Formats: sequence, C-alpha cells, structure tokens
Amino acid sequence: MKNKLGTLAALAAAVLSLAAAPAQAQDYPTRPVRIITPFPVGSGPEGVVRLLADKLSRAWGKPVTVENRPGGNGFIAIDAFKRGATDGHDLIQLDNVHLVAYPHLFKKLPYEAARDFEQIDPLFRTNFFFTVATDSQYKSVGQIVADAKANPGKLNYGSWSIGNPVHLGSALFESMTGTSMAHVVYKETTQLYTGVATNELSFALGTLGSAGALQRAGKLRYLAVAAPARHPAFPDVPTVAESGGPAGFEVSGWTTLAAPSGLPRAVTDKIRRDVEKALADADFKTKFAAFGYEPFPVTRDRFEQYVQAESVRFASVIKTAKVSLD
Repeated sequence: MKNKLGTLAALAAAVLSLAAAPAQAQDYPTRPVRIITPFPVGSGPEGVVRLLADKLSRAWGKPVTVENRPGGNGFIAIDAFKRGATDGHDLIQLDNVHLVAYPHLFKKLPYEAARDFEQIDPLFRTNFFFTVATDSQYKSVGQIVADAKANPGKLNYGSWSIGNPVHLGSALFESMTGTSMAHVVYKETTQLYTGVATNELSFALGTLGSAGALQRAGKLRYLAVAAPARHPAFPDVPTVAESGGPAGFEVSGWTTLAAPSGLPRAVTDKIRRDVEKALADADFKTKFAAFGYEPFPVTRDRFEQYVQAESVRFASVIKTAKVSLD
C-alpha cells in the first residue's frame, strides 16, 4: 500500500511539474537577466551579444545586462556562470573552442558541457580564409600542398595561441593533405597577420574580421575560403577544394548562447524563440557585416548533432597532432 501511495505521489508531482512548465515559460523572465561572456569589451562576439541583450530587454520588459569575464581560457566566465542563478536568469555565451576543442585539449576541465550547459541557440558563425601576402608566390591552395610535400617542414603557418581554431584548422589541413609544416605562435592577432603580409609566414587562416583590415589595405590576399561554398561577399575567391586543396576541408568559428542544464523545455524554447526573433532584426545584418559574421540558423537537434560531429573531428586532429594544454 505504501509503495502504491509513493508511486501515486511521484506521478502527481510529475504531472504538477509538467503543468507548471508552461506557466514558468509564460512568466519568464521574472527579474533581470544576466548574460556572461568570456570575450572582452569591444570584441566582435561581445558586440553581438550586447546587441542581443538590448533586443531581449525590450522584448521581455526586464533589464538584460552583459557581464564581461575575459581571460583564463574562458574558465573565469564559466565559473561565474556555474555559481550564478540556475533558473535561466543567468545565461552564457560560449564558442566552439569551449565545446569541441577544450574537452580534448585538457585532461581535466572545470566544466562538462553536457552536464552544465543547455544549448539555446547558435548566434553566428564565420568561416576562415587562407590568407597569403599580396606578393606571395602561391596562387592556389594546390600550390601550397605541392610545395609542402616537396619540402617537408619548410613551409610555416601561424596562430595566436595553441589550440585555437586557426591552429587546429591548420593542423587539420596538414592531416588531410599528408604534409608537415611548422607552427609559429604569435602573441597577438595583429602580429600574426602582419607576419603573413611580410612573408614571415607561408600562410595563415583568418576571418574577415581578423584579417580584413590588412586585406582591405592591400597587404593580404584571400587565396581560398574553408567552407562548402564561396562567400557571398567574395564570390571570386574559390573554396579550398576549388583551389586544389582537400575536398570537405572546412574551418569556422561560432558562438552559442547557453542556459543552465535542467531548465524546463518550455522555458528554453521560449528563450530560443525570442533569441531567434531578435537575430532576425535588421540591426544584426549590419553588425554581422561589420565583423564578417553570418547567421547560423539550425534546429536544436541538428545543432547538437553538429557539435558532436565537430567534437569527434577535432578529437582526431588533436590526437594526431599531439596537442595538449595541460
């Protein structure tokens, strides 16, 4: 009898919980919302989330603030998020490095993506280009591959740190082409692309935001885009495959908005709907164009599959390249 009563009580609690979820979603948010970002003030990703906060604040009728917690590989921001509200009034901006690279670069992390984060919506993505000096001898990616194969270890590429998309994307390129090149680490992004412009580097992967200033100044040339299709702003720049590189070579950067894990689906669905409505606003087209970003429209299930596939892909790259941040 006691067991039956216990079962009935559990069922009643579950029914009440399900009934409460739509009400929670309808009422959300009930107080100010904080979006924590690991990116510094003035950076492209931070600018996007700050504009999003303004749009959501207007839609929700509650203040939505952005709190910058840069540094420490993003762990400072993630720690602040984990110590914050668990009811959806604290959200966090993450990028692909946090979700698909760091789990394989560190033996121990202060977070577990599946346990700590509920993915809400990808905010944007940006594909990387092969950048070379304007007077570089290379006119195609195929020429880089041929030279690298003929002269193992002679060619070099750069990045601004170990384990970032530029480094791992270049390591992936080595793996897919069966080549071996030298990796040069620069302290700052500006120094990296100046190194390309002055032919200190054979090439470097760069986005329209990171390498665009030198490209517009005539110091750099876009050789190819590491994407499935040509970029609409540069229709004359071929894809890597069209330029004689490996088919299927793709490197992109993206950020996502996440909530604490365990929120009712009705609440996360409401946040997602409102975020997508905000991202569809014309102001974001201007912001995206300024930083070379693109919308990243994808369903929740497809995004989860994409993140998992990217994690598997970069796990292989990191293992092959023997990269570690421990």
